Amino acid sequence: MLKSYLGLNRLTLSILILLSLTLSGCKKDIKEVFEKDNGACFSNTDPRVILHNEVNREYILYVPSSYDPDNAVPLLFNFHGFGGSASEHLSTADMRALSELHNFILVYPQGTCLDGASHWNACPLGGDNKSPSDDFGFVETLINQLLSEFNIDTNRVYAAGYSNGGMMAYGLANHKSELIAAVASVSGTMLDCIGSTSNPMPVIHLHGTADEVIPYDGNDFYPSAQTTLDHWIDFNNTNTTPSFTSDDSSGKTIEYNVYAEGDNSVSVEHYKYVGGGHVWFNDTFEGQNASELIWNFVSQYNRNGLR
Repeated sequence: MLKSYLGLNRLTLSILILLSLTLSGCKKDIKEVFEKDNGACFSNTDPRVILHNEVNREYILYVPSSYDPDNAVPLLFNFHGFGGSASEHLSTADMRALSELHNFILVYPQGTCLDGASHWNACPLGGDNKSPSDDFGFVETLINQLLSEFNIDTNRVYAAGYSNGGMMAYGLANHKSELIAAVASVSGTMLDCIGSTSNPMPVIHLHGTADEVIPYDGNDFYPSAQTTLDHWIDFNNTNTTPSFTSDDSSGKTIEYNVYAEGDNSVSVEHYKYVGGGHVWFNDTFEGQNASELIWNFVSQYNRNGLR
């Protein structure tokens, strides 16, 4: 299949690689496809490094200037997409101004290399995982490292992500819910390795109807956006009929659905970007871009539900 990649543009190449990993990953010897020289497929500016499972894992940390070690602060992870880097994602989905404004610590972790592209394992190790990279363990190790350095409110740790990073956020909601208070996915989806979430899980999902990589209505590889939402609507026992508003002030219609009154007062919220592609959205809903919508949603919650 690799020969057929020649001459393709970067977007098409990324799509085909992602599909090939989905289809053929379980047939490969993971030792052959996992690159131990973990920096071969990405470049980050001034990353921190932590050792996990004998692999140097990179991440970018941002601590707001208002941080006071006498006061516990929230922690937000933001995961890049397939083939991306933490530095690139920081540039595209820059939440540092929000970190300064609302006093939370911000982390952009780096995925490992696979067939020349960075990725996240959004399911537990084993089965048809595409590499031996223990990404859930990496996140837990990273949380523990940050707890040793900073005064973090462990009841207010949040996970957000773009594309494959959105899958990772859902993976944490399913398999590390004891660590995570709320999750956000932008142009992502949830894989079918459903775990045993231990507490009500607030979810915000942002998705474009013209997404060419992870189609809004799903395909043979990924569920539809509504299928993902329905899982969390059912799990959280929210209202099944959402409240609905829309806004086209940014030049693009954005539909907003809220499934409220779930267990522990959690909600499931969805921003549907009509005609939107596979991006981290800068279009605004009532003056707020994707980063602002995400923070304003997740920050309402701790691991016990609505604060």
